[in-house]
Amino acid sequence: MVQNIIKLSERENRIINMAKAKYGMKNKNQAIGFIVQIFAKNFLPESLSPTEKPKRSEGIKLKNIEDLRKELEGEKING
Repeated sequence: MVQNIIKLSERENRIINMAKAKYGMKNKNQAIGFIVQIFAKNFLPESLSPTEKPKRSEGIKLKNIEDLRKELEGEKING
């Protein structure tokens, strides 16, 4: 378990308290955990769980800066 000290605005604190009250949680830790899980479910790709690191791709083989420029601009690289 990781512990953090965080600073919240008054509005953010009220939102956490509302989630805590609405869902019958015992403390703010549970409410913050719940909010994080909702975020993960709605905004993170399904293939990436919150505790899983992204898989490294093979990448693109570039020969020079010109190839990088073409790749960034979406042009086809000959090679």
